[in-house]
Formats: sequence, C-alpha cells, structure tokens
Amino acid sequence: MAPLVKQFDKHSDEFDTKVCITAQHREMLDQVISFFDIIPDYDLNLMKPNQNLYGLTADIILGLKSVLEDFQPDYVYVHGDTTTTMAASIASFYSGSKVCHVEAGLRTFNKKSPFPEEMNRCVTGVVSDIHFAPTETSKGNLLKENKVSDSIVVTGNTVIDALHMSVAKVRTETYKDPEISKLSQMLDPNKKLILVTGHRRENHGQGFLNICEALKELSIKYSDAQIVYPVHLNPKVQAPVYKILGDIPNIKLIPPLSYPSFVWLMNQSYLIITDSGGVQEEAPSLGKPVLVMRDTTERPEAVEAGTVLLVGTNKDLIVSEASKLMDDKKAYDKMKKLHNPYGDGNACKRIVEHIRNQK
Repeated sequence: MAPLVKQFDKHSDEFDTKVCITAQHREMLDQVISFFDIIPDYDLNLMKPNQNLYGLTADIILGLKSVLEDFQPDYVYVHGDTTTTMAASIASFYSGSKVCHVEAGLRTFNKKSPFPEEMNRCVTGVVSDIHFAPTETSKGNLLKENKVSDSIVVTGNTVIDALHMSVAKVRTETYKDPEISKLSQMLDPNKKLILVTGHRRENHGQGFLNICEALKELSIKYSDAQIVYPVHLNPKVQAPVYKILGDIPNIKLIPPLSYPSFVWLMNQSYLIITDSGGVQEEAPSLGKPVLVMRDTTERPEAVEAGTVLLVGTNKDLIVSEASKLMDDKKAYDKMKKLHNPYGDGNACKRIVEHIRNQK
C-alpha cells in the first residue's frame, strides 16, 4: 500500500487521505513505513503476546470504530488477505464507507489453504464496493462470484510498484543501510545464491521438516553455492530450521530482514525458494526463477506464465527442480526471461485515476 499512499499524496488538492495501521506485524511494518517516508495518522498498535485470531479480529473491529467515527471516510482502502484486511473491511462496511479492495480476486478455492488468508480475502470481497484486481484471472474469479463487472478494475499489482520504487532507491549512491552492508560482507559474489523464505501455517510440522531436509541435501550437493534463509520468528518455524540446518557451513540462517534489505537480497540471488505470496510476484520482475513450496497458489498466472513452479513440501521435488535450475543454464535462462504477468509498476496510478473519475 505504500506506493498507493504516495500516489494519493500527489493529489492532496483533491483528496484528504489518512493512513491507519493496526500493527499486525509491528517490526516489519515500522521499517517499511520508515523506508517509504510514511507517517501514519492512526496507529492502533494492537499486537499482544500470545494473540490469536479471535482476539485480533475483535480488537481490529473495535479499534477501527473510533477511527472511522472520527475521520468519516468516503472510501476505505484495504489490501490483500490479512486478518487486518478482513476485519477492517467489515468495520468499514458497518460505518457506511465504501470498501476498496486492492489485490482483489485472488483465489485457491480451498478455504483452508492458505489459512486464514483465503477466507480473509473472500470475506473482504463480499463487502467491497470496488475491486482492484491485479490480473484478468483475478477479475474472472470475481465475476464467477457474481461481482458486478463495473465494480472491478484490472490494475496490475501495487507490489510491483513498490518493488520498482525500492530497487531504484537502494541502488542510489546516497542510500546507506547498515543491514545491506552487513549482508554484502557476508556473501561471496562469486558463488550462486539461493534465497529461501518459509513461514506458512499449513507447512508447520512435517512440511517444514521436509523443507529443511531438502535444503540440507541441496547444501551438500552444491557445496560451492550459498543458501541464505531469513528465518521467521514463529517458534514452529525456528525449531526445525535451526535443529536441521543450524550447523551447515554454506547455509546462513539470519534474522528476518527489513523490506529494503530483502529487496536487495532478492536482486542478488540466483534462485528463490519460498512459500510467500508476494515473492511470487516480485521475483519475476527481477528475473529470478521461483520454486514455490505450496501445493496450491492464489497466483496461478505465475504458474501459467512459467515464472514460478509449484513444488509443495515434497523433499525430492524441491531438490530435483532446484537442481535442474542450478545445472541447466538453458532451463534457467528460459524461466528467467519470461514476462511477469503482475504488472508494469503503474497500478497505483490506475487506482487513483479510477477514483478521480468517480467524483
């Protein structure tokens, strides 16, 4: 949403725009808004120790009540598929504001995969007045759910706008980041870099054990490569990762990265292995092949385009497909050069222009 905030700021003579954060992911959020020079107008600061989905959903709805009563917005923009998105859309519906869903229409058609994201975006879609869909496939999903065609606008995904802004910023000579400097010192520029991320709830347990065993096998097979894994803070992720991979010389287990550092690291990588949704869209813009450790994806366009490949948590499949990309330059180059189906970096301009035309 950061580039959308910046785009609305360019039209401050037409729109009174305010930013509200729930701080569902406090640490990640703070470094992102700092990087993009955004000062929130409302900070609900809702995260608590041992918080569950029941309490978080209730706290968001109640917390937003006073914000919505104070500001009385005509439109409320929510993004994607988080619990914040779902709960904020319900609260906004209660207040009488029009709900605008950015990154609308993504579906796996399995309400438990990913959990709770699939249900979050479906609920948000029900109460939304305007659906900003990233692709024609997403628009098709919404039409199948009987959404009114005129309420759907295909824009591309704002995550690509954010990526383009971020890459441009971290490449400038004046940009200095201690974390990026530390990463640069840690990496060997002469060795292929495999970047790994993993955190999905549906992969907890045996899934993560399989993932770790696959990474261990890849580290042995490609001892001249380096594997970097920013490990999610969830104990159910940390426990198997550090137990199985903690003592392997060419696997670097590091804390979660700031957004600009992660963008920089993606740009340095040779191959990305992930269960993240956003990375499936971002990496192809940087020409990086992606193996997705999920059995289903709400981003089928990337699979159809060939920019990503689903490998699930099948150890043998992860190893074999990663090996193919490491060993077969022709296969690697083919995947690297494919067109990113998620946009050209102008999604936010299209979103703001649509609302300008509503006035």
